Parts: sequence; C-alpha cells; structure tokens
Amino acid sequence: MTDWASDLRVLRQLLWHRTTGDTHQERLESFYGRQAGDYDSFRRRMLHGRRPLIDQIDFPEGGTWVDLGCGTGENVLFAGSKAARLKDIHLVDLSPSLLEKAGQRHVADSSTKIQTHLADATLFDLPDQSVDVATFSYSLTMIPDWFAAVENALRMLRPGGILGVTDFFVSRKHADEDLVHHGWLKRTFWQQWFAMDNVFLCGDHLAMLKRRTRVVHLEQHGGKVPYLPLLKAPYYVFLGRK
Repeated sequence: MTDWASDLRVLRQLLWHRTTGDTHQERLESFYGRQAGDYDSFRRRMLHGRRPLIDQIDFPEGGTWVDLGCGTGENVLFAGSKAARLKDIHLVDLSPSLLEKAGQRHVADSSTKIQTHLADATLFDLPDQSVDVATFSYSLTMIPDWFAAVENALRMLRPGGILGVTDFFVSRKHADEDLVHHGWLKRTFWQQWFAMDNVFLCGDHLAMLKRRTRVVHLEQHGGKVPYLPLLKAPYYVFLGRK
C-alpha cells in the first residue's frame, strides 16, 4: 500500500526545498538529509531499473561487490540469497544520512560481510584488492565527474569483472543504431525536469559504457513517474564485462 504521508513529505522536499552547499557532498546532504527516512518508499516506484539490474548479475561465489552511490543499501535486499555467495559487499555513498540508513539496515546481517564507506565514487579505493562486480544504481546522473567514477570502477574491477549501471538518460541527438532515439522535446523536457534536483541526464553514458566494456546486457525503457501518470521517464539497464 502506498504511504501517502511519506510521499507528501518527499514531494514537499522535491518541490520546495532549495538545495544548498558549496561542495557536491554538501548539496547531496542538503537534498537527502531531510528525506532519508522516506527515501525508499517513494523511489521504489520511480527507479524501475534497480531490481532488473541486480536480477541480471550473477554474483560469483566468494566474490567482492562494490555498490557506488548505494543510497540506503536496498540493492543488497534485491540481491537476496545471491548476496550470501559473496565474501565482501562494500556500500559507498557521499551522503551521511543515506549511508547511516544503509548501515542500520544491514547491521544485523550475518550472511555477508557488509561494509559502508562515506566516500566519493571517483576516489574510492580498495588497496590491494580487486572487485568482481561494481554497480551504479541511479547514481551516475548525480555525480558531476561521472566519467571519472566509471573509470575508477573499471580500475577496481578484475579482468572479466562486471560493471552494472542503471539510470535515467536521454539519447544523443544522433543515436547509435542499437540505441533508442529521443526527439528534441523529450530530451529537453527530461533534462530540465531532473536538473531541478541536480540530476543531470546525459546522452553519453551508454556511449562510454559500450566503448569501455564488452556489452553483456542492455535494456532501454520508459518508466512511470509518481504523480505524472501520462509521462514515462527513459532509463537503461546495462551490464558490461571488463
């Protein structure tokens, strides 16, 4: 059942709260600090690619997974029993409020070794340790230097490791033949609409991901947005092998 009170709190935050701060972390915390407790209930009906992304990943026995921009850590719940195969799960986020929720959510989880890290996805490192799976779940559009974040994930991945990404996007004006094409109006509307919340849709995500990895899986869809019943925001689900 929809939690209308929770939705109203999030909508009030989205529509009327002005994001402030001089750094990326300060802006993130300004935006998410007041809505961390209601984060999942609203976004579960908007971030349609998260569960399909996790469903597509074959997590290796004894492997290491890094979720960059993990939010409240809900992807671990989506992974379910597959997460128990892993030796280590590292949840990385730059918002203290969201990361605190992630830590609280998994504090009693004894089936996997889950660690939380307050860190920048462009700089996060696991010294002397390679990674089997790295994911970005609706986080690339909120990372100003998103291409540096992708490069950092690829640096951490072992040869043959999987990079998984899902996010909102708009196509390039002249999209590749295997990618969907969005007209000018759709590109402009969604870029401007999301930019009000410092979410920056880009036509270059898929181009870079395809160039830097071997494509394992790619979906492109439109997903319903709460309280905008006639509109569907474009999103993709991508898996690539290093």
